[in-house]
Amino acid sequence: METNNTKDHICVVIGASHAGVNFAFSLRKEGWEGDIILFDKDPELPYHRPPLSKAYLTSEDGIEANLLKSADSYKNENINLNLGLTVSAINRNDKTVVLSDGNMQKYDKLVLATGARPLIPPIPGIDNARHVYPLRTANDVENIRHAYRASSNKRIVVIGGGYIGLETAASLKKMGGIVTVLEREERILARVTTPEMSSFFKQLHATNGVDILTGKNVVGIKTEDHVNTIICEDGATFEADIIVVGVGIKVNLELAKEAGLHIENGIAVDETACTNDENIYAIGDCTYHYNPRYKRRIRLESVQNAVDQAKVAAAAISGKKPTYNSIPWFWSDQYDVKLQMVGLSEGYTSILQREEPGEGVKFSIWYFKDDELLAVDAVNNAKAYVLGTKFIKDATTIDKSKLADITIPLKPKNLLVETV
Repeated sequence: METNNTKDHICVVIGASHAGVNFAFSLRKEGWEGDIILFDKDPELPYHRPPLSKAYLTSEDGIEANLLKSADSYKNENINLNLGLTVSAINRNDKTVVLSDGNMQKYDKLVLATGARPLIPPIPGIDNARHVYPLRTANDVENIRHAYRASSNKRIVVIGGGYIGLETAASLKKMGGIVTVLEREERILARVTTPEMSSFFKQLHATNGVDILTGKNVVGIKTEDHVNTIICEDGATFEADIIVVGVGIKVNLELAKEAGLHIENGIAVDETACTNDENIYAIGDCTYHYNPRYKRRIRLESVQNAVDQAKVAAAAISGKKPTYNSIPWFWSDQYDVKLQMVGLSEGYTSILQREEPGEGVKFSIWYFKDDELLAVDAVNNAKAYVLGTKFIKDATTIDKSKLADITIPLKPKNLLVETV
């Protein structure tokens, strides 16, 4: 067990996004008295990432309106934030990290919050295309904004029909762009949700004037006279002034792998976020961890997971015995629709869709494995999201017939299975 006698100890954090920043402040709150040093390659003060593809893209705000913490906050908590500086190697034997400027930094505890980076597919011609951007950082948003303002035709093709691609498409349409989404699979969101939700979002975008085309595998890009022509496997072509790539991410595992840490679909950690090295912890998108609720190991790309693991790691390093036992949740904003998701639907055997009467677009989809509630997708329906969270957390068995009856209000006592 660790102790709080840490005045001479150094905790180094690699990565200063949601996981790294929340860890640093949580560690100080837990009583760590030694140095806390953060390194991040992004030159900007750490910022919220979810709004990048939503409100931030459509606004004219600078990143200072979207910060996780003010600059003064780091000074007040004596947290040493080093931006625009990367770590190139970890030496576990002498407990040092090698920095990109050639210097070395000693650590007593090391926390990896290395996250992930956009996956840029090896499409022939993509390297020579004009105005091709992922959307992962504030700089990506600035590039897209600048290209959009400079474009006369404002034709945008989004490659990838996942949540980031759809959110970006909705934002660019709101800005006045002519937007087309090309998805390789036979439906959008195919890897993360049900056909019912895929159909709903495809229709939502169609209603708002965005063309979503599925079964479109991009095999090449030709660029002539400053215009990109995107070529699909079926022979279809699309002209684009701007291309946004949203086909997924690649987890940043190189440092951990080279250091000999256990890798398994991410950096493998225990219930306290500790790796196979007792002095090295890992948190956030880069980790592969056990979720006791779903009785399996998972890797999550979500702010919620990053923050929860950050708190667990900070408590563990400070001598407590926390365990990670959180229910995953996510959200997506597109047009006037707010989707809130709780739980993991993988392995479901049945679904139940409930539409609330007379309230516009407002419904929820409940995922069951036999009688066990696994997950809930709630569209403009915060009550269903909150209730689903409670039911999943408490492992409550609910009466599906009552849930399906829209004349019965969504309240916990109304949906319980009656016992004899």
